[in-house]
Amino acid sequence: MQIDLRSDTVTRPTQAMLQAMMTAEVGDDVFGDDPTVKALEKKCAEMLGMEAAVFCPSGTMTNQVAVKLHTQPYDEMICWSGSHGYRYEAGGIAGNSGVNVKLLEGERGILAVGEIENAIHGDDPHLARTALVSLESTLNRGGGNFYTLKQIKAISELCRRKGIRLHLDGARLFNALVETGDSPNEYGQYFDTISICLSKGLGAPVGSVLVMKKEFEHQARRIRKAFGGAMRQSGYLAAAGLFALENNNDRMKDDHRNAKTLETVLKNLPWVQRVLPVMTNIIIFQCAPKPEVVLDKLKEQNILAVKFGEHEIRMVTHLDFTNAMLDQTVEVLNKVII
Repeated sequence: MQIDLRSDTVTRPTQAMLQAMMTAEVGDDVFGDDPTVKALEKKCAEMLGMEAAVFCPSGTMTNQVAVKLHTQPYDEMICWSGSHGYRYEAGGIAGNSGVNVKLLEGERGILAVGEIENAIHGDDPHLARTALVSLESTLNRGGGNFYTLKQIKAISELCRRKGIRLHLDGARLFNALVETGDSPNEYGQYFDTISICLSKGLGAPVGSVLVMKKEFEHQARRIRKAFGGAMRQSGYLAAAGLFALENNNDRMKDDHRNAKTLETVLKNLPWVQRVLPVMTNIIIFQCAPKPEVVLDKLKEQNILAVKFGEHEIRMVTHLDFTNAMLDQTVEVLNKVII
């Protein structure tokens, strides 16, 4: 039995999800005729307390559409130095939008209001104009860390005061909500756009949604088209997203519990130097040997993880990671000699 902990994107649709996809009512979404896509977009907008949403193939696209939507060439965007949009989207901020990036360090990815305010440029012609602040929650490289609503509210108030747009890369936002107990409906009042992924903890095979104020919808669809993200009978994919939102949300608590179990085991292993505090479903740990050595040892025992830095390895729990797999992983970790 292979155990894949490389990411929560490796999940497969359940039979019930496949059935929902097979029976979906579809149309041509480029013409605005797909009822299932419309239903998904409406549901996401309403869930997050906003007015409109646009279905896209990936979270990378929703983030990149948002940057293009909120900026002009020569503008500057503020974000965390480890953010997905900056590190893992193939230079899209520069290539797609011609935007400069001001990188901040934060505390495990959480940016403080004062840190952001000090980084804002006004309309000085010598400097790139600050047009956008982008937050990420949960934070991938931050070990699944997340913002509280209190922190978000303070940053939002700063951005409004300064006339700056605010975007949330909420690829794993629902993981954060499971922990905070906050209502997703509260988020819309603080952001101009929010990106959510359906293909991570929620378990859909494909797709992300960019949720936004109504005034941005037309331009967002235009940018999606220019980026090649407009799809035809995409209701088959949207049906999986609807099923995921309706059935796979609360069960993410199981993923977090499993991640905490692995954290406890890893902390007691002699070859593990440090484990970042596990907040949700992401486990990042530093090891004494090279990560490649550890990964090879684990792979010999049919466990997959990923290198996540010079000395770091990442594991991510998900809905296809069963109790039996957890038991086997714990057994292997305790027995492996490095």
